[in-house]
Amino acid sequence: MKFGLKTLLAATILTALTGCNSNNATSTAAEHSEALVSAAQNAARSEANRARDQYRNPVATLDFFGLQDGMTVVEIAPGGGWYSEILAPALKGNGTLYAAHFPAESEGYYKRSLDGFKDKVANDARFSEVKITEFSPVTHLDIAPASSADMVLTFRNVHNWYMRGEHQGVLSAFKAFNKALKPGGILGVVEHRLPENRDDAEQKRSGYMKQSYVIEVAKQAGFELVAQSDINANPKDTADHPKGVWTLPPRLALGEEQADKYKAIGESDRMTLKFKKL
Repeated sequence: MKFGLKTLLAATILTALTGCNSNNATSTAAEHSEALVSAAQNAARSEANRARDQYRNPVATLDFFGLQDGMTVVEIAPGGGWYSEILAPALKGNGTLYAAHFPAESEGYYKRSLDGFKDKVANDARFSEVKITEFSPVTHLDIAPASSADMVLTFRNVHNWYMRGEHQGVLSAFKAFNKALKPGGILGVVEHRLPENRDDAEQKRSGYMKQSYVIEVAKQAGFELVAQSDINANPKDTADHPKGVWTLPPRLALGEEQADKYKAIGESDRMTLKFKKL
């Protein structure tokens, strides 16, 4: 892993890391892979994607998870490739990125998303070394060769599996991650966070999940929690919006209705959890 960033850049990233819990020693370093920082700053990234960095904190988040040159990484359900466009060039030539996307037989939105991602792999030099696999809880679980991955990453996906397949869907997904990882491999999870004092039933409709639930299901799948961070926390988000998490940017599900209010809140409050395969 190459280090030695300029002082200003290091200080900027260190500021983003100050929300980490005090017990997360690995997340407080101000040194980062030059390839990772370069990928995040790449001019090929659209203005709209760059605008979301303030909420998603990609360099600080990936640093917290421990991303390094030479790793084999699996990104789960990459969608249009927001995180992939940072991961792919950062690992290109010195690592491997598997994109565990929707199954080939998908239809509608899922097919369009998969086709769009395939087009990037075929035509965008940043994505040229990405390996596409299939993932869907319960039905498509071979996201990478067994025990081959150093890291599996999932960003804002757990609620989808829970809303469609409840606990069994989530547990099935986490077991697939465990199977793909090497012993001691890392699972990084970012998810919309539901306050612990709220009714569990809200997880079925709001798009928010309780952090305690995510930690418990990971444990059931053979992981232990090794660190947690507030890198992606947003104290302005009360997680009780009319149309769930989709009320907030970037979706703004209410359209222009109180749009200024929800834009002022910003994107959702999110847990950032780092697990290790036992």
